[in-house]
Amino acid sequence: MNANLSSLFWEGFTIDSFTHPAPDALLITLQPDSDFAPSCRRLRCSRCGIATEHISWLPERQRYTSSLATWVETLTRLLPIKHVAQLTGLHWHTIKNIDCRRLRRELREPERHTLRRLIIDEFALFKGHRYATVVVDADTQQVLWVGEGRSRVAVRPFFTWLGQEGCAAIESVAMDMNTALDLEVREQCPQAEVVYDLFHVVAKFGREVIDRVRVDQANQLRDDKKARKVIKRSRWLLLRNAENLPDGHEVKLAELLAANQPLNTVYVMKTALKELWYAPDEEVAQRRWNEWHRQSQESGIKALQQFADKLKCYVNGIIASATHRLNTSVLEGMNNRIKVIKVIKVIKVIKVIKVIKVIKVIKVIKRMAYGYRDNDYFFMKIKAAFPGKAR
Repeated sequence: MNANLSSLFWEGFTIDSFTHPAPDALLITLQPDSDFAPSCRRLRCSRCGIATEHISWLPERQRYTSSLATWVETLTRLLPIKHVAQLTGLHWHTIKNIDCRRLRRELREPERHTLRRLIIDEFALFKGHRYATVVVDADTQQVLWVGEGRSRVAVRPFFTWLGQEGCAAIESVAMDMNTALDLEVREQCPQAEVVYDLFHVVAKFGREVIDRVRVDQANQLRDDKKARKVIKRSRWLLLRNAENLPDGHEVKLAELLAANQPLNTVYVMKTALKELWYAPDEEVAQRRWNEWHRQSQESGIKALQQFADKLKCYVNGIIASATHRLNTSVLEGMNNRIKVIKVIKVIKVIKVIKVIKVIKVIKVIKRMAYGYRDNDYFFMKIKAAFPGKAR
């Protein structure tokens, strides 16, 4: 009788138990029937063709239930797709398609008319010099747009989406010294101030000046293997910020700089270079730049002189940081998280914008999802990871 009742009134369930909590009440407890095989009738109409019966709990053209899709959506927020597939027994692509539908449903169009300050940076998609560009709202930390490539043509769709009014409202844009992005921003938003990021300039100084001087000094000590070894192994000691040195390394750094004048010079110049970004106003920033450039030319160190001459072309974007205190440190944080998403397969402007390190997060997403098989899905995961905060 229980089977008959359940089949008549609660298809797909069986009656587990029933009680009489009151003389005029019947409480029936149901449980899902794992062996239930629903019937789905098909009708052939001479006018309309073939029609299939609609089943309320089964999404159209799918072979899984709505409740299963909801469960999978919850799992994909926490676990790699591969692990969700192993847990549920569903195919990788099925899991991905369910997650794609969730992302398309939940992702909201950013508000274009409120955008004033932007941060643009690039991150590696794969090994082999394949890159993507990410654009973030500096005020809300929302990822506005992600696109493959880092050329002018690659980033142009963002400005097309932004529209003429949106482009005209942009006040400042932070970026690295990517000439292509710089040119496109100046063409699309000519009124906007371009601000070059401290992180990228200092990193470039480390590669082109400190590393070059370190190698040159080591090569001059071929006859003194012990001293040469010390200099060869001092790369991270010289590149790290003094406040981030491990215990005991401050003494090693002081001894190294005291023993080698060229290394001491470029290290001091690196510290002075950072001070350009912390000037209280543009007039002070200009004076600091003039002094820094003069000292570079008088240093007698070729790598430092060449770097200072190249940096001179970008000085306006550095001085602008005294007014627009933008930086891409938020994007560096996001990139780390994106790397994790890739491996896992889940994947204060004016008050110095402490945006949640976007590029670091991007790196995290990447590490969480090595094996993303299409970039559109990967980019949606990035947008979902950074929905932004309320203004």
